[in-house]
Amino acid sequence: MFKTQVHQSHTAPTFFLLNKPCIPGPGTASFSVRPRPEFRKKYRNVRVGYVPANIKAVASDTDTRKSVSVKATVTVKLTVGGFLSSLIGLSHGLDDVSDWLGKTLLLEVVSSEVDPKTGLEKKPIGAYAHRAAEKDGEVTYESDFVIPDDFGEIGAVLVQNEHHKEMYLRYIVLDGFPNGPIEFNCSSWVASKFDDPQKRVFFTNKSYLPLETPSGLKEIREKELVTLRGNGQGERKSYDRIYDYDVYDDLGDPDSSPELTRPVLGGSKQYPYPRRCRTGRPMSKIDPKAETRSSTVYVPRDEAFSDVKELTFSTNTLYSALHAVVPAIESVITDTSLGFPLFTKIDELYNEGINVPNLKKHKVLQDILPRLVRAITNSTDSLLQFETPQLLLRDKFSWFRDEEFSRQTLAGLNPYSIQLVKEWPLKSTLDPKIYGPPESAITTEIVEREIKGFMTVDEALKQKKLFIIDYHDILLPYVSEVRQIKGTTLYGSRALFFLGPDNTLKPLAIELVRPPMDGKPQWKQVFTPSWEATGSWLWKLAKTHFLAHDAGYHQLVSHWLRTHCVTEPYIIATNRQLSAMHPIYRLLHPHFRYTMEINALAREALINADGIIESAFTPGKYSTEISSAAYGLQWRFDTQGLPADLISRGIAVEDPSSPHGLKLAIPDYPFANDGLLLWDAIKEWVTDYVNFFYKDASMVKSDAELQAWWTEIRTRGHEDKKDETWWPDLKTPQDLIGIVTTMVWVTSGHHAAVNFGQYAYAGYFPNRPTIARTNLPSEDPTEEGWRRFLHKPENELLACLPTQLQAAKVLTVLDVLSSHSPDEEYLGEHLEPAWGADPLIKAAFERFSGRLKEIEGIIDARNEDKNLKNRHGAGVVPYELLKPFSGAGVTGKGVPYSISI
Repeated sequence: MFKTQVHQSHTAPTFFLLNKPCIPGPGTASFSVRPRPEFRKKYRNVRVGYVPANIKAVASDTDTRKSVSVKATVTVKLTVGGFLSSLIGLSHGLDDVSDWLGKTLLLEVVSSEVDPKTGLEKKPIGAYAHRAAEKDGEVTYESDFVIPDDFGEIGAVLVQNEHHKEMYLRYIVLDGFPNGPIEFNCSSWVASKFDDPQKRVFFTNKSYLPLETPSGLKEIREKELVTLRGNGQGERKSYDRIYDYDVYDDLGDPDSSPELTRPVLGGSKQYPYPRRCRTGRPMSKIDPKAETRSSTVYVPRDEAFSDVKELTFSTNTLYSALHAVVPAIESVITDTSLGFPLFTKIDELYNEGINVPNLKKHKVLQDILPRLVRAITNSTDSLLQFETPQLLLRDKFSWFRDEEFSRQTLAGLNPYSIQLVKEWPLKSTLDPKIYGPPESAITTEIVEREIKGFMTVDEALKQKKLFIIDYHDILLPYVSEVRQIKGTTLYGSRALFFLGPDNTLKPLAIELVRPPMDGKPQWKQVFTPSWEATGSWLWKLAKTHFLAHDAGYHQLVSHWLRTHCVTEPYIIATNRQLSAMHPIYRLLHPHFRYTMEINALAREALINADGIIESAFTPGKYSTEISSAAYGLQWRFDTQGLPADLISRGIAVEDPSSPHGLKLAIPDYPFANDGLLLWDAIKEWVTDYVNFFYKDASMVKSDAELQAWWTEIRTRGHEDKKDETWWPDLKTPQDLIGIVTTMVWVTSGHHAAVNFGQYAYAGYFPNRPTIARTNLPSEDPTEEGWRRFLHKPENELLACLPTQLQAAKVLTVLDVLSSHSPDEEYLGEHLEPAWGADPLIKAAFERFSGRLKEIEGIIDARNEDKNLKNRHGAGVVPYELLKPFSGAGVTGKGVPYSISI
C-alpha cells in the first residue's frame, strides 16, 4: 500500500451552489468523478462507530514532503423523511445553507500507523465534502486530500454530519493511490452533529483479529466498542446505536387495562427467556415490573432501515397489515365469535373476498399489499381477497386426508416436532398429584390393532418404526387456565405414527388429555382412524385439536423462540464485543440484517398482550408463557444445528458411510434431506473462512474479543441458561466453526423452513387451524350435545375452527410473513465487500455460491422422483422451502441470509 501523510489546505475558500460544474481544483468540489460501476451496487450493511472525543492524536510536521492527491467520493442515499428529501425541489432551510457554504460532511482520513517519534496516533487530516451530483436516488459528495508519502496505510475515515438531520451513507471511495482506490462500505445512518457531536468511524474492508490490529487503529477499535455498549442508563433515542440487554417486560400493557398485564419473561426460574435489546422506556405506574409501551420501539439506528426506500418492503408490508388491514377487518366483522356456517363460506375468502370500506382511505395499501387489497371497480370500497394456496389448488380435499396429515410432519410447516419413540409405554413426567396418572392411554393393543399385522410393538420399536409428536407435558399445565378464556379450549396432546414400507407415515392414534380440574378427575381419550361414521368424525375433530396445538407450537417455539428470539442476544453480543473489523463480525453480520427491527415489531403487535397470537391462537394470553416453558425445558444451544437436532430427536444416528455422515431413520424426510445439503454447504464455507483467520487453537484462545463475545452470549444474552453444562467450549477453530455454523443455520435454513411456507400450508386454515374453540363432544358429553353432534357433525367441526375475524386476521398476517421482499438477500447470492478483500476468501465464497446453485438442481430432481412419495405424487405440493433462491412475493421457497420477516 502506498504510504502517505495528509496535507490539508489552510485556506478555506467560499463555495457557491452552481448549476454547472466548476473546474476542479485543490479544496474545491468536483462534479466529474463517479465511483466505478461496482461501487454503485447496493453494498450490505457494515457496522461502524464513532471516535470519542477523548482520543488524542499527534502528527509530525511533514507538509513539505512528497505527497499524492486523493479524491474522496461519498455516496448518500435519498431517504423518506431524511435530510435529503428537503433538498429536492424548492425546499430550503438550514441544510441548504450548509450545502451552499460547503459544510455538509466533514471527512478525516486516519492512518493505520502511529507516529514513530511519539508512539501516538497520527493526527487525522480533514476536509469538507461538497455536494456534487444527484442521480438515481443517490447524492454524491466529493472532497480532495493531499497526502504525504509517510502518512502510512489508511485504515479508517472519520465522518461528521454538519446537517440538522441524519443522513444515510452508502459508501466512501478514496481514489488516486497508485495501487487503486480504497473502499469503505458504510450502509449506515450518520446522526446530525447537533444530536450526536462525536465523529463516526468507517473502517476499510480489511479484517483484523484484535492482536493484529494496526497500532494506529487499536484505540479507535476499543473505544468504539465501549460506546456501542452504553452505560445501561436512560431512555434510548432514535439516533442511538447502543446495544444492551433487557428482559421481556414490555409484552403487557397494564396502563391500558389490568387485563393486559403479563408476566416478565426472563430473569426468573419460573419464566426463563432469552434477552432482548434494552430500550430504557419508563416503567409502568400500575405494574412497576412492566415497561411502558409506546408508538415506536427502539432498536439501534443501523438495525432499522425504515426510511430507506428499497429496504422497506418487509417492515412496511407487515406494519401495514398490522396497523391498517387488521383494524379495518375488525371494523367490518364486529361479531368476534361469528364462525363459518358452511365450508362454502370459507371458500368465499378466496373466491369473492371481504368488502372492507375503511381500506379505501389507505390508498398506498394497493401498492404495498397487491395480493391482498384490490380496488373495487366503480366503488369507493376496497376488497380484501386472499390468494388460493397451492395446497388447495393442487388438491382441494388434501387437508381432509390422513396421508397429507402425516406427510406434512416431514415436509410441511413444522418439521421440527416429529421424533422417534424411544421408550414404551408412553408416560408423562409431570407430577401425578397435580395432573393425574402419568400413563398414556395409547396402549400396545391399540397400536398393534392399527398396525394390522405388520409387526408387534416390540418389533416396531426395535426397527425404529414408531414416531411421535408429543405436546402433552408442555401444554397440560396450561389447560385449566386456557379454558377460562372465552372462545378457546386446550388439551395435553400427542400423536403417534408408524413408518410403512414405502417410507410414508401412517397416523395410528391421537391422545387428548384434560387434567383434574373444576372438581372433575383427569379425562383422557385415544382417537384412531376409523371406518365407521361416528369414529371417523371424532378422529377428524381430534386431528383439528392436535393441528391447532401444532400450529401454536410451531409459531411460538419452532419459529419465534428458536429463530427470532434466541438470535437477538447473538446480535447484541456481536455488536458489543466484536469490532466492525473483526472477521467473525463480518462473517455473521449479513445473517443479522433486520432481525432486531422485526422482533421489535413482533413485540409491538404480534406476541404482545391481545396481539395477533393471543387473539387467534389456542393458548391465548398464555402463549408467550408456553414459549418460556419450552425455552426452559427444551432449548439448548448444542442441539440447534441440524445434525445435532436430528440426532437429539432420534431421527438420525452418526454413520460415516452415509451421506452427510448421518443415517436417517426416515429415509424420505424432505426437510432433513434438503436441510443437510444446505448445512454441509454452510459448514464448508464457514470452515474455509474460519481456518483462513485462525491457524490454530492459540489464536482462538488469545482473541479477547471473541472470548468476550461467547462469554456474553452465554452469561448475559442467555443468562437464565448460563450454568448449563451443554454450552460448547470455544478453544479451537473447530469449536468456533461449530458455533458459527449453528448460528448461520438458525438464521437462514431453519428460519426459511418454518417461515416461508406459512401461507402455502396454513393459508387454507382448516388444514392448520390456529385455534380449537370447542371441546370434543365425547368429553363429558351431554345428551343434547351428543345428539347435535350425531345429527350434523360438520357443524361441530366448523364450530371448532377459527372465527371469521380470527381467520381473516391470521391469513392477512401469514400472507405477509410468507413474502420475500424485492431486495431480499439470499444465501450465497451476494459477495460481502469484506469477503472480497482477500482472494482466498473470495474463492471460498464462490465455491459456496456454486454449491447452492447445485443444490437448487438437486432439490428439483428430488421433487420429480416418483419414489419419494413425501414430496412427489398426485396433488402433492413439492417440497421447495429450502431451495436457496427465489423471486419476490409468496413463493414457498428461498433461503435468505437473515431473519428479515
